Amino acid sequence: MPDLSDMMVFWAVVLGRLFIPLLIPLYPLPAVIAALLLDGVDQTIFQVFTNLPMGPYQTYDKALDIYYLTIAYISTMRNWVSLPAFRISRFLLYYRLLGTSLFELTQIRALLLIFPNTFEYFFIFYEAVRSHWNPLRLSTKQWLTAAAAIWIFIKLPQEYWIHVAKLDTTDMIKTRVFGVPLEESWMVAFANRPWVLVVAAIALVLALLFFKWLLAKLPPKDWNLKLKADPLPEYIDERREQLAVQARSKVLRAVLLEKFALVALVGLIFANLLPRVSATNWELYALIGMVVVINAFLSHWLALHGRGWRSIAREFVVMSLVNLGLTYLGHWLIGQRGVRLDLPVTLFMVMLLTLMVVLFDRYRVIYEARLAVEGEAGMGA
Repeated sequence: MPDLSDMMVFWAVVLGRLFIPLLIPLYPLPAVIAALLLDGVDQTIFQVFTNLPMGPYQTYDKALDIYYLTIAYISTMRNWVSLPAFRISRFLLYYRLLGTSLFELTQIRALLLIFPNTFEYFFIFYEAVRSHWNPLRLSTKQWLTAAAAIWIFIKLPQEYWIHVAKLDTTDMIKTRVFGVPLEESWMVAFANRPWVLVVAAIALVLALLFFKWLLAKLPPKDWNLKLKADPLPEYIDERREQLAVQARSKVLRAVLLEKFALVALVGLIFANLLPRVSATNWELYALIGMVVVINAFLSHWLALHGRGWRSIAREFVVMSLVNLGLTYLGHWLIGQRGVRLDLPVTLFMVMLLTLMVVLFDRYRVIYEARLAVEGEAGMGA
């Protein structure tokens, strides 16, 4: 049985991976980098500070990757003022989710190379630009060029290294760079070849000097370092209320299809990753579809009665209760057909999906308000 210190480290990492992504809508660049770094070092933390087996965590690690990427995409609806950049990011996210779903169904690792996770670094690129420059200064062609460069020169080699060649960077550094067996501690590795640390420090200084030189070549900054998301324009609140009522009064809209696609793809990936879920993919799709559609009709009913969601926390609580009830109902219906479904795992999945649905509803309206104003400005011009 794991000791208390092991479990404290384990839960600190897991809770970090659950809650750090929730900061992405407010602090996009630092939060997404923190999520990316924690994803990169989580297993090293377990190896150094615990005696826990890594096998079971591998599954949850993949699910949490999809979770924070989805939250990042949803946050673009709230924050991104460049509509071309938003549309590119939307394609990149859904393209990756489709590839991951196909991989989970077929276990063909080459699919992860064909469907690389370009969205993640494109998101970082956009927010790095926004930290000093107005994203509206970049044209559609420039955004496409950035996405293509990330795809070809960064993500394709990385996806090949990880998913096709199946090489572990941490293991390679320990065995080949520091020259110690994999089971040795990092302190032993550092002591074996301390000069590697000196070379790494020099390389870091040179990289920082090159970065400083590169910054000097960039166009003048529009503002000082900006890490917090921009406040929403004044027109957003008024437009958001109007569009929210319109959105709820027309349940069968294209946005509902996108919501279903997003939640269904993420839900299917989760279901194939999480253990002890024995329902078929079609049964899971039916359960997810029931959750999304009933959620939409509930919002529709509230709109018809002149009510809406004033608080995102209240919406999450209410929708969680509704969806937990739906999950128990779906569990009972599936059970009548002799299918066994791990209820605690399913409830965990549904709670994460509920959070995504709530954030999607909240931020999609902001995107539509921004889109409507841009369309009116174009007509006026």
